[in-house]
Amino acid sequence: MGDRGRLEAAREVLGAYFGYDSFRAGQEAVVASVLAGRDVLAVMPTGAGKSVCYQVPAVVLDGLTLVISPLVSLMADQVRSLKEAGVRGAYLNSTLSPSQQGEVLRRASAGAYDLMYVAPERLDDPRFLAFAREALIPLVAVDEAHCVSQWGQDFRPSYLAIGDFIAALPCRPVVAALTATATGRVRADIVRLLGLADPAVTVTGFDRPNLRFAVERHEPKRKLARLDRFIDERRTESGIVYCSKRATVEEVCAHLRERGVAATRYHAGLSPDERESNQRAFVADDAPVMVATNAFGMGIDKSNVSYVAHFNMPGSVEAYYQEAGRAGRDGSSAECLLLWCDGDIATGRFFIEQESSNEALTPEESEVVRAGRRRMLESMVGYCYTTDCLRRYLLRYFGEDGESEGGSAPDPRCCSNCAGQFEAVDVTAEARAVMRCVQALRGRFGKTTVVDVLRGADTENLRQWGLTGLSCYGSVDAKRPLLLEVVELLAAGEYLAITEGKFPVVGFGPRYREAAEEDFRLTMKQTPKPSRKKSALRESQTRAVGSGHTFGGGEAGEAPDAATDALFERLRALRKRLADEAEVPPYVVFHNSTLAALAAARPTTEAAFLDVPGVGQKKLQTYGAAFIEEIAAFENANR
Repeated sequence: MGDRGRLEAAREVLGAYFGYDSFRAGQEAVVASVLAGRDVLAVMPTGAGKSVCYQVPAVVLDGLTLVISPLVSLMADQVRSLKEAGVRGAYLNSTLSPSQQGEVLRRASAGAYDLMYVAPERLDDPRFLAFAREALIPLVAVDEAHCVSQWGQDFRPSYLAIGDFIAALPCRPVVAALTATATGRVRADIVRLLGLADPAVTVTGFDRPNLRFAVERHEPKRKLARLDRFIDERRTESGIVYCSKRATVEEVCAHLRERGVAATRYHAGLSPDERESNQRAFVADDAPVMVATNAFGMGIDKSNVSYVAHFNMPGSVEAYYQEAGRAGRDGSSAECLLLWCDGDIATGRFFIEQESSNEALTPEESEVVRAGRRRMLESMVGYCYTTDCLRRYLLRYFGEDGESEGGSAPDPRCCSNCAGQFEAVDVTAEARAVMRCVQALRGRFGKTTVVDVLRGADTENLRQWGLTGLSCYGSVDAKRPLLLEVVELLAAGEYLAITEGKFPVVGFGPRYREAAEEDFRLTMKQTPKPSRKKSALRESQTRAVGSGHTFGGGEAGEAPDAATDALFERLRALRKRLADEAEVPPYVVFHNSTLAALAAARPTTEAAFLDVPGVGQKKLQTYGAAFIEEIAAFENANR
């Protein structure tokens, strides 16, 4: 079979097994390259369908496709989803007993599977190595490929062995590396460390048009109240709340439960059994709200997450993009809210200094990595401070221009900044004064000293250090919090640099000369207290954007009619009942986008049901009759 024939076979597999008429953006190029025998590096945002890029070829190609994944706790769900679609899948990891592992390998040797998920730690197991050297393996897919890079936010040492494993196979397979978040430097690491041979690189873009981003600054004691309002507007929906510390997870989860929210929790301090139980409760919609640290979420294929709220600022834009991207995986509109305060910045800096160094690195190399983490944190701080479009900021960070076509006016549905939910305060004069003070202090003091000098504070330390005689002493009449924020804002823009360690000091950053230019301007975001009228308007806009499923031919965020909305809820209840009976997560039955399409199309025959995106032959056979019956009952009741 030639390349064209294989690609045509891939399109048939996509329709028959997964229920889609055509590939999404980027998928066909990746699949075509794999089927043509070429290595691939695919950078595609969460929800773009990376798994299809190796699952479809696994069915088309002869032999067993290996998928190397760090997501041990999710492999069973992933295989279950494949089996529901009619694909012969298996997994091999530490959750199976030795005898079960032996049985999986025996069946794999007999040709029982198209695809097998394995953890990277499995690659140095002698029994698995012996199996792999005898098996016909046409494709090795490396999921979450950014984990191989020291420069990625999720570096895992076990990934460093993947390249050697592939090189040791008697017949080198095609290698496909897939990730949702990778800067140029991380991509170069992936190619080098996995030994990709002249890979076809596909970067589909980082924009997620269905996500609405919002950033709000709140003091710690105000955050819970804001989170309460946010979740109360979405009580029927599923969401994730990320916290930076385990103790905060416990506090927020307990608070939500006290308010009657069906919430559960996830962090590394819980036992493995409890983590797995809580994860399953979330995936099954028994506890639709998950409160977690960043230990949760990688690879979670839960399509109906309608919002992600960050209770604290993450340590990097990469981490934020990946975590926020767990909302709206099926294309439905979703909300991404980030709540932050000054303390979050200090926590981020503390974590960077406390991180244990990798044993494979020299002290000098470890310091280089920490310096990279500091730059990543400053970029995240910049996201919180920016008065520009939040979406544009994210896209520029990942190397895209982020400019809208035609220079159109800001869309309030895009993000809180575009909606004008802040006032831009000009702090150029204060910023210039800070820069002059830092120059006078010669980078030997911290930001509190900089602010004290500018405000003319009468302290023993300033007198002892001889700083009261500086020309900048007492030169600014501004409040202390504002000046501290200006220092952070300048650091986020790389005009200043704040060192780490026990006694951090403020010095010039790489862009410091720009602050002396005549056209230099600096604005600071100040969130006004909304009036009741404005607040109600914004809440209605949020509901219109955030709750919407994409019904019929309408755009994301378009409000459905009452009858279609009611049918969607009935179909969602039916999905939950069928999922519980089959002991599978609801998304394994159908994604939200498929339920929305069913609610809009209301098919009453098997042929019409099969035409709905996301419905393949196996899903039709398993669930078609129940859903057609439910739709017919709804139609009869509403005549």
